[in-house]
Amino acid sequence: MATETPQVTNFLRNIIQEDLKNGKHETIVTRFPPEPNGYLHIGHAKSICLNFGLAKEFGGRCHLRFDDTNPVKEETEYIESIKESVRWLGFDWGRHLFYASDYFEQLYQWAEHLILNGKAYVDDLSAEEIRELRGTLTEPGKESPFRGRSVEENLALFRRMRAGEFPDGAKVLRAKIDMASPNMNLRDPVMYRIIHASHPHVGDAWRIYPMYDYAHGQSDAIEGVTHSICTLEFEDHKPLYEWFLANLPVPARPRQYEFARLNLSYTVMSKRKLLQLVQDGDVSGWDDPRMPTIMGLRRRGYTPESIRSFCERIGVGRSDSWIDMGILEESVREDLNERAPRAMAVLRPVKLVIENYPEGEVEEFSIANHPQKPELGSRTVPFCRELFIERDDFLEVPVKGFHRLAPGQEVRLRGAYIVQCTGVVKDEAGAVTEIRCSYDFETRSGLPGAERKVKGVIHWVSARHAVTAEVRLYDRLFSVPNPAGDDWKGFINPASVEILRDCRLEPSLARAGAEERFQFERQGYFCADLRETRPGAPVFNRTVTLRDSWSKGGKGA
Repeated sequence: MATETPQVTNFLRNIIQEDLKNGKHETIVTRFPPEPNGYLHIGHAKSICLNFGLAKEFGGRCHLRFDDTNPVKEETEYIESIKESVRWLGFDWGRHLFYASDYFEQLYQWAEHLILNGKAYVDDLSAEEIRELRGTLTEPGKESPFRGRSVEENLALFRRMRAGEFPDGAKVLRAKIDMASPNMNLRDPVMYRIIHASHPHVGDAWRIYPMYDYAHGQSDAIEGVTHSICTLEFEDHKPLYEWFLANLPVPARPRQYEFARLNLSYTVMSKRKLLQLVQDGDVSGWDDPRMPTIMGLRRRGYTPESIRSFCERIGVGRSDSWIDMGILEESVREDLNERAPRAMAVLRPVKLVIENYPEGEVEEFSIANHPQKPELGSRTVPFCRELFIERDDFLEVPVKGFHRLAPGQEVRLRGAYIVQCTGVVKDEAGAVTEIRCSYDFETRSGLPGAERKVKGVIHWVSARHAVTAEVRLYDRLFSVPNPAGDDWKGFINPASVEILRDCRLEPSLARAGAEERFQFERQGYFCADLRETRPGAPVFNRTVTLRDSWSKGGKGA
């Protein structure tokens, strides 16, 4: 099994070590707090590995908490997929599963606390009017005409909002902070809005819902989180996070720390854009193997170990940067090179007939499952007069340096005999439909000619025993490193998937179970599809090619 990349220190590890050393905290408590409005992607994997990894490393605990404050965008499907993704990556929250919606009553009481202290008010302005009065980075905002309402009026209106007396958008509750603050997030941010919608976790109990910025920090405090770790885009929200904690009777004072989010080339990391790809039918779903979602990567054949290794390898810093997709691909190559058994699969078959081989005879060759790992054993592969080989392994007019099969040219059939091409059969259009050859009996393993050298070695499968399978050749979803702009979907790679339905595989692969991974010799790493493979009718997804075909400006394999 592949070993994972050794831990490299980072500023968050240093902070936690110092906090423990100074006695600031006895137990480290982190949390991973996704909003259940989509599937998790590789960027979330970095946060999962960081939060759960730090808690484990320092003997603490990590909570899984759903910051479920917007019922319009949240679904039970997303909640369950998030749980599955975190577990699959190898992490366990134990009994520490929480929902921000479980704290709605407490959050409501604290909102009333702010109203009673003159620090929150009910505003009748529309969302558009609030934006217009908010100001700009260089100009202060303007106060709402409803900012001066009395405590009694605000409290009565807020309670009526909770009771469901007003329609969506009619009123909001805002914190009363500073409309001239240079930090836009402190210009009387909205705390509550009216939404008449059923919530996936608490049902129809509420008609008002807290904003994320209000619920998040207080949820951290309720749970006793010590280190609230988030990405850099929340750095400007930190003063608001701290303002709420300072002005409410919370049981704890967590600290927020920011790190750089993961920007990965040749894909998009915005859940809004990923949702658009799903809704527009550009992909088959959130778990399409071309998607950067954790479930998509899993279905494609990535291992949890390779993703954890990738997250450790790229490190944790404070400066935004782009990570090349090739680093993620190399992580899974390295892992699968160690763990994946080898097999022979002919993806674009053409028949090879050995004319001097006895008709009806069948031999069995024992071939190692892994050339460097004898502990993985071997399997027997049947051999007979008619085989399938890759169409690309034959050229009727070979070019210089072509060491595979051509008229008069010899190759070794992997693990079997040396054969020489003696002729071809063509159809009416002139396409080669069959390759004829002869074999050298003495070149079988254990016989005197076994050591005879030829320049080319190709893989094959027995035509009589081969399993017919569907194989999907996946590649990068986008053809440019940064698909940005209004026309970002115009950069979708038209060759991001090629479906081959007449592939011929060695018979052992008929028994492949969902998510079993193999190296198809000379082809790449493949995984039996999690959703669609069936006994006797396998469907394989290409995880990654054997070599990086993009690093020198290419467009993939």
